[in-house]
Amino acid sequence: MDKQEWNPGTLMRLSGGYWQTCVLHASVKLDIFTQTGEKEVSAKYIAEKIGCDSRGLQMLLNALSAIGLINKTGDHYSNTPIGKTFLSKNSEKYIGYMILHHHHLMESWAKLDQAVKTGKPVKVESSIRNDEQHREAFLMGMFNTAMNQAPDLVKSLDLSGRKNLLDLGGGPGTYAIHFCLNNPDLKATVFDLPTTRPFAEKTIEKFGLSDRIKFDAGDFTDDEITNQYDAAWLSHILHSNGPDICLNIIKKTVSSLVTGAMIIIHDFFLDKPMDSPLFPALFALNMLTRTDTGQSYSESDVIDMLKKAGVKNIQRTDYQGPTESGIILGYC
Repeated sequence: MDKQEWNPGTLMRLSGGYWQTCVLHASVKLDIFTQTGEKEVSAKYIAEKIGCDSRGLQMLLNALSAIGLINKTGDHYSNTPIGKTFLSKNSEKYIGYMILHHHHLMESWAKLDQAVKTGKPVKVESSIRNDEQHREAFLMGMFNTAMNQAPDLVKSLDLSGRKNLLDLGGGPGTYAIHFCLNNPDLKATVFDLPTTRPFAEKTIEKFGLSDRIKFDAGDFTDDEITNQYDAAWLSHILHSNGPDICLNIIKKTVSSLVTGAMIIIHDFFLDKPMDSPLFPALFALNMLTRTDTGQSYSESDVIDMLKKAGVKNIQRTDYQGPTESGIILGYC
């Protein structure tokens, strides 16, 4: 949140801000925006399509209209351009899976005080690792988010002349896909857990890149990286681990790179005082509630790790993602 003059009104708006969050989450869970489609429809019409109470749904639609995510004309409702573009499953820019992932995190955030008291992740009834719906939302959310960012992001990085890219912890391989689409001579390897393989290989095949992108199953915190690469991409994996593990991840990545290779780290970087920007500061708490040692790191923290691993000519690029992510790169 931007710096502002605090008073009882602004404090209450902050305190009750989760009400709007819950309206959005419920609407995505009920698939309101997809069912609304391209027409003006009544609450009764949508209620019948999704099998819910008409009175309750009308209240939800009125709240969505008040927020500005649904248009209301008389007693009929229609999608706004934002709802149609980002919240309907009929759109290629759908981000609903990431919103569902945020919904699944709410149980942990409600116990933030416990995490702060103990310094340990909180116990919740379900988790991404043992709940298939949560896992799907996480993987699809990562895919949707990366699909929205990757086309512009890869163009900001010069990989011309590079032949073999390591996408470490690459999940569905979204960035590897777009790096290869943007660099016709590039091949890539997605290194991630075996459970991610089916989704990754299906996604890679969908883009017609099965001959250029392969999947290598493993745990990058424990397993060695055996092949040699001239570029490595580490996107949003450091924040899940403590400093010692992060340094080890970077060192083993560097050991898999040939002389002159590029290592690129994409993550949420805090400024040196560790209290800005806002999203990385909040994300650090998300890691506190969910992991044993994860956190957000400052730009200087990551640069120091890279130097300890023998990386040179380190620089922060101008890229800034929609959630204040950044890129740091260097050469071996």
